[in-house]
Amino acid sequence: MAASVRCLHRLQATMRLAVSMVARLGFRLQELPSVLGRQLSCAQDVLRRTPLYDFHLAHGGKMVEFAGWSLPVQYRDSHVDSHLHTRQHCSLFDVSHMLQTKILGSDRVKLMESIVVGDIAELKPNQGTLSLFTNEAGGILDDLIVTNTSEGYLYVVSNAGCCDKDLALMQNKVREFQNKGSDVGLEVVDNALLALQGPTAAQVLQAGVADDLRKLPFMTSAVMEVFGVSGCRVTRCGYTGEDGVEVCQEVGVGWYRAQNWGDSCPPAFWCAMQISVPAAGAVHLAAALLENPEVKLAGLAARDSLRLEAGLCLYGKDIDERTTPVEGSLGWTLGKRRRAAMDFPGAKVIVPQLKSKVQRRRVGLMCEGAPMRAHSPILSTEGTVIGTVTSGCPSPCLKRNVAMGYVPYEYSRPGTLLLVEVRRKQQMAVVSKMPFVPTNYYTLK
Repeated sequence: MAASVRCLHRLQATMRLAVSMVARLGFRLQELPSVLGRQLSCAQDVLRRTPLYDFHLAHGGKMVEFAGWSLPVQYRDSHVDSHLHTRQHCSLFDVSHMLQTKILGSDRVKLMESIVVGDIAELKPNQGTLSLFTNEAGGILDDLIVTNTSEGYLYVVSNAGCCDKDLALMQNKVREFQNKGSDVGLEVVDNALLALQGPTAAQVLQAGVADDLRKLPFMTSAVMEVFGVSGCRVTRCGYTGEDGVEVCQEVGVGWYRAQNWGDSCPPAFWCAMQISVPAAGAVHLAAALLENPEVKLAGLAARDSLRLEAGLCLYGKDIDERTTPVEGSLGWTLGKRRRAAMDFPGAKVIVPQLKSKVQRRRVGLMCEGAPMRAHSPILSTEGTVIGTVTSGCPSPCLKRNVAMGYVPYEYSRPGTLLLVEVRRKQQMAVVSKMPFVPTNYYTLK
């Protein structure tokens, strides 16, 4: 009994140390489960594990809790080394915690457009788009990618932290449509999801596929065999601002037009060669990719700083149910036809904001000195608190501190000087255009 208690205390201390470390990197993690009045084993059986859990441990992965999952925050390399390697070569990320679903039936587009702001009907076969679930108050329930596959279903990838509410939202809508006689259905895709990201990602992936990835433009996909694993859906997309391809088994993949960047960082990317692969094939595929010296494993820490350099939102930090798409500088996700029809949840709130000055907007910030972190107060130069930082970190590429936050519309113009309170001290900051590191998505000429 005493040994079990000591083991439990060690587990608790280790998890709290890991959470503290990740918090300093700018993550917002769920609270650790209370151990009082509850028995826990020495293994992390309270957290969900991806099919690559043992693979991560074998490669030196430092595991932490994230959205109810045990995921690597980094490996043997430092966070900064992983970040820079991804920018200059490519890295493999395990994003299997994300929710993958299929929306089926002849009325699938109509169903999806009843809960998102995007124009799904205009998507060509195997074309995808970033969209948003919204509520009737105009708030963002989650961000997601919807792909109109040529196999007769919509492939949807959304955030792990919103898994329960996203799945409930879609299931409830499916039942509502079915009760009205519509032909719709939903399946959860229980696959691993890998993301190969970086300027050489497409070159690396090309060695394992017969299809010519140069013919796969941004936000399109194709089903192909990848390093001997059949049924992978490769989607060219990106979350860091870089060109990318996601590979799902059905799979997703990322691409980047390589240039000679010398010692500097190339444009921002989330070279998401995301491979949604059956659990049984995940380790084989990861091992095959790592055989190429261009590829290294990377974790949550690098993923967060990469997406922040690209000015991309993390749900729950930079956007949430209290944020409208316009306030979050995501008005471009609203389809033109959808704006005119005003037939998506919250349209009566969101559409008028497109033509007016909203009370607050998400902006980029840069500063010298101590790094800005989430919840740091943003002040006018007169010292009045006007907003809050939502994400922030030192940029490994720019060697400057970058952040995102919300300020009143009149303070949102790039070049506006502001103050940010860090460690109870005020320091100068400037509103900056995003992305902080230029994006470079691959499109066909």
